[in-house]
Amino acid sequence: MLHHLSPSPQVSLVAPSSHYRRRRPARVVRVFRSICRTLPIFTPKCKISVGAATTVACSAVASPLSGTDSRRNSLVTGTLFGCRKGRVSFSIQENPRCLPSLVVELSLLTHVLLREMSTGMVRIALECEKNSGNAANDGKAASLSSRALLEEPLWTLFCNGKRNGYGVRREPTEDDLGVMETLRVVSMGAGVLPARAEGEEEVAYLRAGFDHIIASRDAETLYMTSPDDGPGPDLTIFFVRM
Repeated sequence: MLHHLSPSPQVSLVAPSSHYRRRRPARVVRVFRSICRTLPIFTPKCKISVGAATTVACSAVASPLSGTDSRRNSLVTGTLFGCRKGRVSFSIQENPRCLPSLVVELSLLTHVLLREMSTGMVRIALECEKNSGNAANDGKAASLSSRALLEEPLWTLFCNGKRNGYGVRREPTEDDLGVMETLRVVSMGAGVLPARAEGEEEVAYLRAGFDHIIASRDAETLYMTSPDDGPGPDLTIFFVRM
């Protein structure tokens, strides 16, 4: 179903809370599917021992989206949007009425994403490398090593297994906030927003709820949900630090 909405001239979005409210218990089927989806899709660049893998999994740092509590699973609002002839951006919010917690600009053209979505399954992977630092910059290296995964500034982008440029984390722009403000009453849907001014392009968007799962300090995943596990596109976004 398409939503045609007019942009709002003012921004009434509020700051996200320190932690997200607890979501309702997931169904057994959804839990099983989430477990299956956590299977890795990357070929490791190096081999690590079982002991090292266990250390990584148990040494998680707080994600900007997870608040200060120890929960590793939450429900957030995700929006993919972009001009029809431009690039796609991805925004994450605590809920549709909150300011974005994360905005990533993808070097993925909107029409390419729409084409991939028509296949029914899309896997977007954002991969970055660990910064090991050196002896002369121990303080900087320690700071980088403690950085939350979603605070990384740059990722290599893969869409359905094909490298497609980069993803860049940035602060939300006035145009971003305009889109979020226009969609503040929309919790799920896809459509086109009219141009805000003469000469500007329409903005296509896809909004849905996403299960945000923190597997470790170096792996977080967002699974798009659908009402009552009904039919719809299967979209998963992986953030991985290798």
